[in-house]
Amino acid sequence: MAQVPLTLRRWTRAEYDRLVEIGVFEDEPLELIGGELIVAEPKYPYHTSGVTVADYVIRAALPPGWIVRTQAPVSLDDDSEPEPDLAIVPGGPRDYLHEHPARPVLAVEIADSSLSFDRRRKGSLYARAGIEDYWIVNLANRVLEVYRDPGPAPSAYYGWRYRSVTTLAPPAVVSPLAFPSIQIAVSDLLP
Repeated sequence: MAQVPLTLRRWTRAEYDRLVEIGVFEDEPLELIGGELIVAEPKYPYHTSGVTVADYVIRAALPPGWIVRTQAPVSLDDDSEPEPDLAIVPGGPRDYLHEHPARPVLAVEIADSSLSFDRRRKGSLYARAGIEDYWIVNLANRVLEVYRDPGPAPSAYYGWRYRSVTTLAPPAVVSPLAFPSIQIAVSDLLP
């Protein structure tokens, strides 16, 4: 008997948003990543503290007219609506009442157990979406990984990757690409 290959059902962002709207995924921590529904990792205290610390530091450094969205959806393309731990977007809180922002100037993931996923899958996804500045606050090694210069890479998970990767440890400082005059100490981003 011949084996029939399994078919993976991919979801569009429109389908996913409709299912969320009618309550199908109520209380389920899901993200739409490349057409797949991914269950988010549990929010352990150390990770949650890392999100809060990075949010506090980045929010305090931003000029007026910019906001930090914490663990909220970003509409990247027709099959992806991830929820980065932090997304820096223009405007104010009421600017996104009817649709999620599409292009954060900076996406930040706080990673401990999700480090490999955030590097490989989310990194490729954010690069494909053209997000110029992607940071991973690496809790395991207590460093900041800075990803920049997205470009095509056929071997990458979603066909794109960041061509510049820099790892910064305290006492280094980092400046977001969108705000070159702002300097943030790496140590301030760590819980």
